[in-house]
Amino acid sequence: MTVILQKTKKWSFLYFGMTGLLLAFSHQAQAQQQWYTGSLVSPASAKDHAGDAGIEPYYTYSQPIGYYDAHGISHPQHPRQQLFSNSTMWKYGLTDYLSIQAHTVVSYGWKKNDGHSTGPKFGDFPVDLIWRFVNPNPKRYIPGLNLFAGVVFPTGDYNQLGHGQDGVGAGSYVFRTALLSQSTYQLPGHHALRLRVWNWFRRALNGATLRDVTSYGTTAGFRGKGRPGMSGQTGFSLEYGVNRQWVLAIDVARDWANGSRVWGHTRTGQYMDRTGSSSGDWQVAPALEYNWNARWGVIAGASVYYAGHNTSVKIAPQVAINTVF
Repeated sequence: MTVILQKTKKWSFLYFGMTGLLLAFSHQAQAQQQWYTGSLVSPASAKDHAGDAGIEPYYTYSQPIGYYDAHGISHPQHPRQQLFSNSTMWKYGLTDYLSIQAHTVVSYGWKKNDGHSTGPKFGDFPVDLIWRFVNPNPKRYIPGLNLFAGVVFPTGDYNQLGHGQDGVGAGSYVFRTALLSQSTYQLPGHHALRLRVWNWFRRALNGATLRDVTSYGTTAGFRGKGRPGMSGQTGFSLEYGVNRQWVLAIDVARDWANGSRVWGHTRTGQYMDRTGSSSGDWQVAPALEYNWNARWGVIAGASVYYAGHNTSVKIAPQVAINTVF
């Protein structure tokens, strides 16, 4: 009888031990099964594995509905500068911790009484390295930390423009860097919540040579230089997994920029040296994600600029497709 009891206890211990282990693995699998496309505004972290690649084209229509003055008061705006653009992110994992990414931007703009772009225009070309220097540890509430560092190459038209709508570049090499924190939490009901917090900073490395009509607002006959002001963005995003396929996302971000400086001589020989007014805005970007699997997903939503100064009041609907391979 003692032998039977001992065997019974042994099998009970083994049964409950295996059950607990399976539940733990099941909970871990649930956490790993959440699929994401990524929110509309937040930067994405470095790839998890060397050789992983991703392509994510964004299609955006920007519709201004007014402008904020220097005191943050909104006013109607007519005519309105409208823009349709495609921004595609290309990313590749060089190692398990280091990735390289680039963005190609093609846009087409138009404005009443000011004409249209002379065809689709290729903008400036940013290239960044992303280093994940801290791996996330959800059990200890440690987020993954990523450092971005890169340069925006002046590939967009900005100088001696035949038409003002063709000005899509800054003409300067711009250094940019960012710090990104990313963490995921399990909420009751096995719903995943991903949080990203980031901060971008950009600074021009050189002045651009300006001739005639430029993206800096100069006119025919001007000869001089231009330099974009420092700028940046701070924000956070939340992505809530309704289930494995469907995700609710929202970004809240603040953009800021110092005014660009322009100096040189006008057509009449008059010397000018002016610095534009600083600007800033707040935007919120709700979106809905759907993921067919861990490698394919789509997101649709809109950025709404709801406060600021010396900037447009606008709504920018967006849709993007995320592919990982």
